[in-house]
Amino acid sequence: MSDWLVSLEGTEAGHHLALILALIAAFLHAVFGALQKGRFDPWLMRGAIDVNYGLIAAPFAFFVVPWPEPHMWPIFVGAFVIHTGYKLLQAQTYSLGAYTVVYPVVRGMGPLFTVIGAWIVFGEVFSTTQWLGVLVLVTGIFGLAVYNLIFTVVARDTLVPALLMAVATGGLVALYTTYDAYGIRATADPFTFLAWFFMIDGIVMPPIAVRRWLRLEHRPPLCPLLTRGLIGAFLAYASFGSIMLATRLDKVGEAAVLRETSTVFAAVIGWVVLKEAVGPRRLALMALIATGAVIVELGG
Repeated sequence: MSDWLVSLEGTEAGHHLALILALIAAFLHAVFGALQKGRFDPWLMRGAIDVNYGLIAAPFAFFVVPWPEPHMWPIFVGAFVIHTGYKLLQAQTYSLGAYTVVYPVVRGMGPLFTVIGAWIVFGEVFSTTQWLGVLVLVTGIFGLAVYNLIFTVVARDTLVPALLMAVATGGLVALYTTYDAYGIRATADPFTFLAWFFMIDGIVMPPIAVRRWLRLEHRPPLCPLLTRGLIGAFLAYASFGSIMLATRLDKVGEAAVLRETSTVFAAVIGWVVLKEAVGPRRLALMALIATGAVIVELGG
């Protein structure tokens, strides 16, 4: 399968597959975010997810995929540091603010800075039409965040800190998207990067979650927590794996922009699953986000 994927790089078929993978990643990332923000404390949920995907990835890293080339080890160290910072900020952001408020801000920071990063690192250039699409998409995302900020009644006292944390988290989203795209392109087999990434990335959060769980007065039962963590692990494989393969097959900037349609899916999930209010204004802003993604794709 690796040889087949590599053969599609830079081709029209690869472009179409990258589009599909980016949209799959968008939906699954929204589900993943709702899972972390849902029933359990975000710190505990992230720890449960990471211990599952780290342990599952380990045998694939050691015995299935080709061994990483020597130059990959510093790249893995960099990815570990960036993703650790991202997850710490993300968990704190979800602890402070409502999902439909902070998630659009986190995701809204990503497209613009990732497109700029892709230009600097990979020499990718967006057309004027595509930049218009980015502007429309980002306007919709931040419009959704502002609307939620004005009308939300949940956790108003922590809203400003939550939004500041969301902005910082979004900056790290852009950083890791560009950096990981560089990483997955630096190895001959893309699944080598993915297997080793997930194994290494699963190290930090489980001990933090265990410590937090031990300190809680009312500790949630471990079995349901770990079961959800297992579901989250497979969501992470599919979501992160899809977007990383998309960045290997085609433009990093386009894949990043399309992934941010996850904000639309997140709003729907927040409404249907988390019972957070969604009205006509939000629906209009969600349509604006989707329109921006379409403009980016058609303008390429």
